[in-house]
Amino acid sequence: MKHQYFFKLLIIQYLSVVCLCASEDNFDFFYFVQQWPGSYCDTKQSCCYPKTGKPAADFGIHGLWPNYKDGSYPSNCDPDSVFDKSQISDLMSKLQKSWPTLACPSNEGFKFWSHEWIKHGTCSESVFDQHEYFEAGLKLKDKLNLLQILNNAGIKPDDKFYKLESIRDAIKEATGFTPGIHCNVDSSHNNQLLEIYTCVDTSGTEFIECPLLPKGRCASSVQFPKF
Repeated sequence: MKHQYFFKLLIIQYLSVVCLCASEDNFDFFYFVQQWPGSYCDTKQSCCYPKTGKPAADFGIHGLWPNYKDGSYPSNCDPDSVFDKSQISDLMSKLQKSWPTLACPSNEGFKFWSHEWIKHGTCSESVFDQHEYFEAGLKLKDKLNLLQILNNAGIKPDDKFYKLESIRDAIKEATGFTPGIHCNVDSSHNNQLLEIYTCVDTSGTEFIECPLLPKGRCASSVQFPKF
């Protein structure tokens, strides 16, 4: 009897470990984050244009990040995964246009994309391989033209200040979903529109209402700087 009890106990412990590991591979939704380059370049770390030249004056992809509904998120989920730029060679021109790096020193973008894949993309390997992950981000960018949405609402990157509520309402009216907004503060202490968060289902294809909006520190009016 003691042996049977000990064996059952081992089985229960094994199953609990398996369940825990499986749950760690799951996530509830993606944050799809786009960044305004004019604001990024006004932050303390400044910016450097990629070797391909100055990016277009448009929102660029920051990342596609798996998240949990409680506000936490998985990261670096596969220590054996290595970024392989040959897997995204056919996406290079689109990545340079829509997912550009502004980090210094000037570079081609591989370090940025490698970071995004290893930290965030590996946590979505149940959905995407490396090529599919970056392709999904590019497709979402094509579906969500933030600059056009804001321009249509009379909100333009002209160094003027706009009500945060107006920015949020314009995006919600166009998409049907409430975005999260992050701001930065430039050297003149102006609040600037930096990043816009939208939420995507676990398939990585459809926009959804955010289960949880990220906490962004923004004033009631923010500057939309030129780039």
